[in-house]
Amino acid sequence: MGLLLLNRFISMQRERKRRRQIQGRHGSIASRVRQKNSLYQEDGHSQCCKRPKYSGPNLPEDILCHIHSLMLLRDAARAACVSRTFLCSWRQYPKLTFSNKTLGLKRSARRRGDIARDFTNTVDHILKNHSGVGLKELRLEVHDCCNVKNYINSWLQTAITPGIEEISLLVQSYYDFPCTLLSDGRGNSIQDLYLTHCAFRPMVGIDCLRSLKRLHLCRVCITEDELGCLLSSSFALERLELRYCNELISLKIPFYLERLSFLMVYACKMLQMIESKAPNLFTFRFLGDPIQLSLGDLSRLKHLNVKLSSMINSCSYAITKLPSIVPHLETLTVSSFSEGVNNPVVANKFFHLKYLEINLGGVSESFSPAYDYLSLVSFLDVSPALESFILSDDDKTGRCSVRTTGRCGPLTKHMILEAHKALEAIRRYILGKVPSTVKLNVREPCSRCHCVET
Repeated sequence: MGLLLLNRFISMQRERKRRRQIQGRHGSIASRVRQKNSLYQEDGHSQCCKRPKYSGPNLPEDILCHIHSLMLLRDAARAACVSRTFLCSWRQYPKLTFSNKTLGLKRSARRRGDIARDFTNTVDHILKNHSGVGLKELRLEVHDCCNVKNYINSWLQTAITPGIEEISLLVQSYYDFPCTLLSDGRGNSIQDLYLTHCAFRPMVGIDCLRSLKRLHLCRVCITEDELGCLLSSSFALERLELRYCNELISLKIPFYLERLSFLMVYACKMLQMIESKAPNLFTFRFLGDPIQLSLGDLSRLKHLNVKLSSMINSCSYAITKLPSIVPHLETLTVSSFSEGVNNPVVANKFFHLKYLEINLGGVSESFSPAYDYLSLVSFLDVSPALESFILSDDDKTGRCSVRTTGRCGPLTKHMILEAHKALEAIRRYILGKVPSTVKLNVREPCSRCHCVET
């Protein structure tokens, strides 16, 4: 897009210059002489020595910088190599994404050490020549962190300046993130922070990240107190995602995070309790062992996705515990690895639940014909407002139409036969009894990959 705009502007300027030259041929001799003299003065030589150079489109600086910012990183760098105008805007290029792919470093054709060295040299050169002014986004995907740890601090110090909005640091080995770079107002413009495989230790009293809207921590070492220090000044936070943060024992979300609407907690194995007082939390996704969950008496949570460990019955937990914890729930997705609901004693109902999806993916992997599907009828009994009910016993991305291999996920012959028997039973005993106001969708086994040989 940026190159197309640039070419269009250059063509317009060339056309204007051509028209002026045509008009000059028909003008007075004096005007033509003045034009020639001016060209000679600019060039500093006679006409026979050197022709005047084309200086490029005469456009406002902000428009040129905008055109440059629309180019991909490699195209923007090439433009800066051939144009002094774009060389100036390159020092203020707003979006820097550094990875082996964006830098054109192919692992298959080079040694690992050579790639790490070239990656370090290139990134270091670009950031040292960047003024820091105008930089909005920095994304670092460092695959060989052990070789570049000494450089990352200086790269972040260059990038984290007032005005930076997004920082993504994706490393594959342990790195100690320097939180001091966020102090003294330098981090108050950051809206999106994504960290992986690092230690993040905000100190008590640190005043930063006041504009933070999205926080994503994956395999990050951070305690509940340190996370609390971070959240204490993140009044604009809207989305919080925590994955494999195994130092967390409890998660407490304060009431003054009024904008927080999305929370994901995924496989934080030491976590024992989540307490949220955020008044506008609408969506919560959780994977892990059952924990103490407190969402306040006036919880407005409406969308919940829960998947418990393989030893726990997610369906029983959902139907017995959640109606009282999230009374306003409208959408519920449950992924279960256990067999049946085992006749639960239900004290409350999902009075507002409209959409229910139960994914039995774990069951299909170790299929048991004894699975008590009828026990799931209990969900229908406690959901009087239910409009959509989806029951799935396989992985949604396992179809050949979406897999890179071009084939469905493998199933045993016994599982395929049972699937076809179930399909025949639905056709014979259920389809005819479904009311006209209800739409029943039954996903059949793949005719290409899971056909039955006769």
